[in-house]
Amino acid sequence: MHPAFYIRPARVEEAAALSDLCFRSKAVWGYDPEFMALMLAALGVAGEDIAAGDVRVATGADVQIAGVVALAKQRTADAAANMARFDEQLVQVQRIGRIAVRMRSLRRARQLMAVIEQYIRADSRQFRAHQAHVALAAALVHDVGHGMFSHAFEGIGKKLNLPLARHEFVSEQLIRDSEIAEEFRELGGGFASDVASVIKAGKPGNLYDSVVSSQFDADRLDYMRRDRLMTGVESSGIDATWLLANLEVASVQTGTDGDAVGFVETLVLGPKTFHVAENYVLSLFQLYPNVYFHKATKAAERVFSSLMLRVVELVRDGSGDETGLPSRHPIRRFAENPDQLENALGLDDTVFWGALPMMVEADDQIVADFARRLWRRDLPKCIDVRQWFEHEIPPIRNADQKQRAERAAKILVHCHNVVAAFDEWARDRSEPQHATFVDQDRRTPYKKFQDSQSLLNQILVRYGEDYVDMAEISPVVASAETFEVCRIYITDGDTEAKCMVENICRTEGERKGVE
Repeated sequence: MHPAFYIRPARVEEAAALSDLCFRSKAVWGYDPEFMALMLAALGVAGEDIAAGDVRVATGADVQIAGVVALAKQRTADAAANMARFDEQLVQVQRIGRIAVRMRSLRRARQLMAVIEQYIRADSRQFRAHQAHVALAAALVHDVGHGMFSHAFEGIGKKLNLPLARHEFVSEQLIRDSEIAEEFRELGGGFASDVASVIKAGKPGNLYDSVVSSQFDADRLDYMRRDRLMTGVESSGIDATWLLANLEVASVQTGTDGDAVGFVETLVLGPKTFHVAENYVLSLFQLYPNVYFHKATKAAERVFSSLMLRVVELVRDGSGDETGLPSRHPIRRFAENPDQLENALGLDDTVFWGALPMMVEADDQIVADFARRLWRRDLPKCIDVRQWFEHEIPPIRNADQKQRAERAAKILVHCHNVVAAFDEWARDRSEPQHATFVDQDRRTPYKKFQDSQSLLNQILVRYGEDYVDMAEISPVVASAETFEVCRIYITDGDTEAKCMVENICRTEGERKGVE
């Protein structure tokens, strides 16, 4: 039979015994004395909370206390009113049409902020509510400036030097001067400006900002799960709940060895989550070959970019009618005046997909061909140059890290040589009727501290009495190599380009033994 337990309200005179029970329950997991000393205040059960009816105990048949639960502490009237006011303003911001519903990301941000608040209060310091609210608001609206097809559109902006194609720039403008700013104004005259500044920085400036931008920021935890689900990828699953439950905050020394320059407060992981953290790093990394750098994804991005660049070129040359789009279409208006925020806000994915049938009928054959390929998903075919040389230069059995690095360097040189030779041929090609695309990209599994130069962007694990970079104690993470792609895309029927790529690869392959 299961033992019988009874639930009753705690008594004020039991406060010390209940505090001791909570402390011993936490200590059983093997935390070091320094950490437990920090937790002393947070784990204490106050007599006033018991008197307010916020604490319950479980007793056995022998009436001895077997467990305790403390309900959420009642906030002061002012604190409760401020939090309710803040929540209401976020609800109003979420209703603005430009912002996609980001409830999951905001919920993650709140969980992260709860970890930070617990740490600060346990250290008997003042929790900065305004700074926390700014960070939570930034977590909600930081992506509001994304244009159609997100980073692919930003690539177009870089080529044409269009500031309003950069989502950080647009987000800042919207937050400082739009209906979002109007809603945020209810939280204080400078609140919108503070949110915009956090987003503009692009990296965490303090502990509170880490919920917006860090290794464990709310958006990253959200998009890893979302993108895996929406693309049907079975790998790259993470245990976000367990990670969040074992996040801690620590004051970590900056600098190395004897060159300490100070301390910085940052999110760290407890030792129990070491292997889960390994999986987290590798799961994020695997999304690149399986999703973001997948050959079909990259082919579609290249076609989209080439189509938009051609449309902008025609509109700027006064030949906008050849695009197939009417003169007042949002894409043409943006191409004519890309410096007007209103025109940038008129672009989104649905506007583009709705424009495709019109561009398929364009008088300009380049526009018509690119539009048809996206509409019918008739994407260019990939010739994987890197894979070619990975076969030509097979791995050495039982190779050490130096030998693997030497092989990777040789492959990289051959890839660059092939791309250079192909680009030269493509430039001299007489009136090409087929488009070709070159794709070179890379993704590093994890940046160590010396590469990122920011502890707030590292995964630190509590290791004994010290906090150690994940790559220093995980042979799995430390040995993971950079994923690189080198591909050339050609369209069906372009046998000339296909033969040229193959010939260049063969010629380059004959040089693989030449140093």
